[in-house]
Amino acid sequence: MLFSPANLPYWIFLGIGVLLFLFMIISGGGGQDIDADVDADLDADSNSELGFGQFLGWVGIGKAPLILLLATDMSLWGLLGWMLNVWISGNSNSNITGFIGSIILFGSLIISLLMGGLIARPIGKIFAEFSEDASSDRLIGCVGIVTSAYIPMENLGRIGQIDVLDTKRNLLTVSAVLPDWATIAPQRGEKVLIIEHKVQIYVVIAKDSPDEEHWLTNSSQRN
Repeated sequence: MLFSPANLPYWIFLGIGVLLFLFMIISGGGGQDIDADVDADLDADSNSELGFGQFLGWVGIGKAPLILLLATDMSLWGLLGWMLNVWISGNSNSNITGFIGSIILFGSLIISLLMGGLIARPIGKIFAEFSEDASSDRLIGCVGIVTSAYIPMENLGRIGQIDVLDTKRNLLTVSAVLPDWATIAPQRGEKVLIIEHKVQIYVVIAKDSPDEEHWLTNSSQRN
């Protein structure tokens, strides 16, 4: 039953998930070109109690890089579906019918989406450690390019992504948010200035904007 044709879809899902993880490792945790423009859609239902945006938040979209979510979800889908197939066919001592197979397929998908949203966030922090060293403050003052749909406010509980060159000309992909006082939300392809580092997240503002002038003025006054 291990290599039964009924398990072929789940082996494919698992293989895709592993390949996506390998891609993330090789690219240094990037994947910015595959990021979907779904982050901005989360705001549409932010005021509804049980809206579609809340469901996207449950599965982790907007709170972890999309390619990482895909890798996690596909791996879980393949693993859970395969385990359920083997367990049910073993207990029933018969081949799985189309109806039962459909229940396993969609049931394992739903479980994988919910579990993937929870697992992808800590995994994302692990991947971030591969592209950042302990002296993460070295990126403060550097200019980055937005690679996610946009950069959200820090108080929304979501993250964006930027590409940035450190002082040694190493290209890094890091998670970023805006400070609560920011007035401009940089979009994909726009430049941002890194002004602060927190745990696995960088605080940025739009480059050459009133927000940058405000930050420079306050920094000068504090100094």
